[in-house]
Amino acid sequence: MKVMTVVLGLVFSLSTNALALDQYPQSPQPSLTPGALCKTPSARRYPEKIAYCERDVDGETKDEVVQRYDATFGYQVARIGRHKFKIDHYIPLCMGGSNEESNLWPQHPSVYEITDPLEPVLCQKMAEGKLKQADAVQLIKKAKANLNQVRSIMESVQAL
Repeated sequence: MKVMTVVLGLVFSLSTNALALDQYPQSPQPSLTPGALCKTPSARRYPEKIAYCERDVDGETKDEVVQRYDATFGYQVARIGRHKFKIDHYIPLCMGGSNEESNLWPQHPSVYEITDPLEPVLCQKMAEGKLKQADAVQLIKKAKANLNQVRSIMESVQAL
């Protein structure tokens, strides 16, 4: 009986942890956040002269992004507290990303603590002319969809 109690406790613990992960997105959902590039640039940057948009996402738009994710996928971002999330630019602004909703998603600290350090490294390599925008965008999308690969992506980019 004691073994059964321990096993049931372990199963409950694992299912509770799995449920907690389902309360918020671990990566952008392609149907809502496919990513979008800047169409109305305030400047052009890097040797490639990529379009750059200034940060411009108002509170209403941020709330709409959370509502769409919660309603579409059953996440609990609003219930957990929007203040505990940042609204991330899937394609970062420094890479030529836009402020459109199709480029925004609610990102939990457990995710952005992993992916955020990669963004300036990619953009620096773009500024140095060592990485093309298209390649940087593919790498950041891969990283945000596969958190376990961020370290290896970072190492390969730093070696450029």
